[in-house]
Amino acid sequence: MARPTVVLAYSGGLDTSVAIRWLQENRDVDVIALAVDVGQGVDDLDAIRQRGLDCGAVESHVVDAREEFAREFVVPALRANALYMGKYPLVSALSRPLIVKHLVRVARERGASGVAHGCTGKGNDQVRFEVGTMTLGPELETLAPIRDWGLTRDAAIDWARERDIPIPIKAKSSPYSIDENAWGRTAECGILEDPWAAPPEDVYERTVAVADAPDAPEELVLRFVAGVPVALDGTELPLHDLLREVDARAGRHGVGRIDMIEDRLVGIKSREIYEVPGAITLITAHRDLEDLTLEKELAEFKRTVEARYAQLVYNGQWWGPLKRALDAFVADASRAVNGEVRVRLFKGHATVVGRRSEDSALYDLSLATYDTGDLFDQSLAEGFVQLYGLPLRTWAATAQKRGEGL
Repeated sequence: MARPTVVLAYSGGLDTSVAIRWLQENRDVDVIALAVDVGQGVDDLDAIRQRGLDCGAVESHVVDAREEFAREFVVPALRANALYMGKYPLVSALSRPLIVKHLVRVARERGASGVAHGCTGKGNDQVRFEVGTMTLGPELETLAPIRDWGLTRDAAIDWARERDIPIPIKAKSSPYSIDENAWGRTAECGILEDPWAAPPEDVYERTVAVADAPDAPEELVLRFVAGVPVALDGTELPLHDLLREVDARAGRHGVGRIDMIEDRLVGIKSREIYEVPGAITLITAHRDLEDLTLEKELAEFKRTVEARYAQLVYNGQWWGPLKRALDAFVADASRAVNGEVRVRLFKGHATVVGRRSEDSALYDLSLATYDTGDLFDQSLAEGFVQLYGLPLRTWAATAQKRGEGL
């Protein structure tokens, strides 16, 4: 009788490499390794595919999802200015629903009984993988070998070496856990678990230290259409190429290093290190362009939505009905977010120094200016102020009658 098959979300890293053999030995299943390229900067994807086979997978596949990730996952988050806890641009949280989408697809194509992931029981990704699978493939079982196993990273390294499993970690002295895609890079474990310790420079790869950043600023111009970046310095680029170029240029100036204490969904606080030069630069530019083009009431309401949107994505609700409904609102709100933003990159900061929109700007110089050409009728202001302050005047007069001082 043939053994059941599961499709494993495979990164080529330590946890998922040992998970292949563990699933075979402890769950008596065949494993299909599925790696999804979301712009993590791996040059040799064929090597990852081969590593999956070398680790014991019956099949190993790599999906190029860079453009799909940029278009269908980064764009909605950028339009929503999504920052969890007002800081984190949702690097890992954005890639997980895309990986789940392909896990479910391959599982159905291969007749697999379930899927598997390499997450621990302490993190958020287990929720994102499993809740996503429940939503897109409710008939599929989800296995979590690393969570079930409970080994430390050092023990997992030893276990892999005992079985000659090829893993990318060469030494126990730097056991950082890294996740990366086109939207940014995350790092945890090792000395980073001490919230008092400054992150060592060897943690960072996509940004330079501010002290080593150029002494001269650099400017770039981003053009948006309906809230989507379409051109850099006047040159139209495919979205995933634009993301990569902005990320590289901002990283050279030390933009986008985030060191934060984060509230995980599972109820613990963790110390997280993020490198998100492109994400921070693009969100900064996009928010500024919204200030120029969104009507006041719409802008204020959208800001209240953005935090909830980020929380839903962080909590693994990408495919849920509320997040989908918010996507519809954000997409409609973005229709007029058209124009160009000039951003100055300098010593760890991405600062907007100019913005313009030919067809959508709500800034009217003839109304805003204090110089000749002012068309604002200031005679109307007196009545406006009287009516605006009327409720407070009425309240204050009543309070004084009661003998209440302010």
